[in-house]
Amino acid sequence: MNKINKGLFGLTGKAKESLIQKAIEKRSARDAQAEADTARRAPSGARVPVSDDLCRFDKLPGYKDLMVQRLAADQLNISNPFFRLHEGTASATSVIDGRECINFSSYNYLELSGHPRVSQAAKDAIDQYGTSVSASRPVSGERPVQQELEQALAALHGTEDAVVFVSGHATNVTSIGYLFGPRDLVLHDALIHNSVLQGIQLSGAFRLSFPHNDWQALERMLEQRRHEFERVLIVVEGIYSMDGDHPDLPKFIELKRRHRAFLMVDEAHSIGVMGERGHGIAEHYGVAGGAVDIWMGTLSKTMAGCGGYIAGEQALIDHLKFSAPGFLYSVGMPAPMAAASLEAIRVMQEEPQRVRQLCERSRYFLARAREQGLDTGLSRGYSVVPVLCGSSIKAVRLSNLLLEKGINVQPIVYPAVEEKLARLRFFISCAHTEAQIDATVAAIADALKQL
Repeated sequence: MNKINKGLFGLTGKAKESLIQKAIEKRSARDAQAEADTARRAPSGARVPVSDDLCRFDKLPGYKDLMVQRLAADQLNISNPFFRLHEGTASATSVIDGRECINFSSYNYLELSGHPRVSQAAKDAIDQYGTSVSASRPVSGERPVQQELEQALAALHGTEDAVVFVSGHATNVTSIGYLFGPRDLVLHDALIHNSVLQGIQLSGAFRLSFPHNDWQALERMLEQRRHEFERVLIVVEGIYSMDGDHPDLPKFIELKRRHRAFLMVDEAHSIGVMGERGHGIAEHYGVAGGAVDIWMGTLSKTMAGCGGYIAGEQALIDHLKFSAPGFLYSVGMPAPMAAASLEAIRVMQEEPQRVRQLCERSRYFLARAREQGLDTGLSRGYSVVPVLCGSSIKAVRLSNLLLEKGINVQPIVYPAVEEKLARLRFFISCAHTEAQIDATVAAIADALKQL
């Protein structure tokens, strides 16, 4: 470490930035090679040289890359923009280090986290059921509020039933990992969430990605490869959380029917956002819930709780409830969280103006950003608007400059996105005002001039 430190001192700013970029590029190249080598194994009888470094976490390649980047950032006086301390409910504003800021780093799209009715529902559930169910639901038994939440989710999607899990990420991992296997094929959008990739890896299914939102490329892949596999799963998202765009759902439904495949839609960011009542991408396109085989969603965003869920036909839900490891061997959803999400759904349905205002504010932000010449990528103005920066260093610096101006927004850097597509990601809330948006867009434009 001392050797690295000595090499950094005395470098110009550009040289230090170059060092960080090289570290990022090196990690990117290694990740790409690892992806290509996934199926490779050491040949039978081969010996791997064993050293003490192989049982030390600080010698892992990823950790060493992190340390080089962190040290170089320190030398460039770039503050760490992650893990900022929020001192209250995060909505359109949040208190960070004792200062109220305009906040764009919360999934609280409909301002239901912190809503009096939602908070009271959680408090009442604590008084009645405690803070934990303490075991899996097959072991510890059911709570009425868990069942009521699943019924509400099924009604929201127009399906026969639903099942809730204690983690949104684990919902995708355990569902895909359990339902599919080595004789199956999973085709997914190139920008699909990490949880889907982890689920596919667990399943052992063959994996292919198609270009983002390109149903025509998917069609060609199905024509060429469908006959090689038993079951085929197609996975897309309702709204892509990094880009703020969405797929042409009817096209994907038509393809899955024609090629006898399953279709799964991850609605983590589209429930409460798309559709006149916030019922998601199916309502947006006017398609029936049964047209999609597997609906997945999270409870931590619009629904003001924590966890994830799967909605679909009865056979699917029964199968997951009785056999999926992430449900069968995991603690059940705590009653306070289930009660909070259930009440959030009720408020959303009773107050559809929240969804309309979210849509209006999101489109207003997108329009104002484009007027200022900001690169908003693929965003369609549904709650997520990125501002592309071109490099991780620039994204972090821009985030820190905006915080100085009282605006909190997180940078998205490699490896979450490609290095050249590093960005700030703005999450819009129905509670944001046009004045807050105007001030933010002006501040972004001014900060970019400083950089």
